[in-house]
Amino acid sequence: MSREEVLEKTKGVIFDCFPDLKDQELTEDTVINNETAIDSMGFVLIICKLEALFDVRIPERQWKKLQTLGDVVDAIYKRLA
Repeated sequence: MSREEVLEKTKGVIFDCFPDLKDQELTEDTVINNETAIDSMGFVLIICKLEALFDVRIPERQWKKLQTLGDVVDAIYKRLA
């Protein structure tokens, strides 16, 4: 799976969890908690759904380091390789 596919599927999960964001453009530089108004519980929901979708595990200690959409995509993509 390409990194671009991971990005598009990740956006899909975010839009599924937060349909109000469908009108918002998400780029790799989008800071998830600040620019999308997704709170910490919402972020946990997204990470859990992504882990299930991609069959990967992102350690909890790394979650705090994931700021942007690109960070999340990188964390998943590295575990797929």
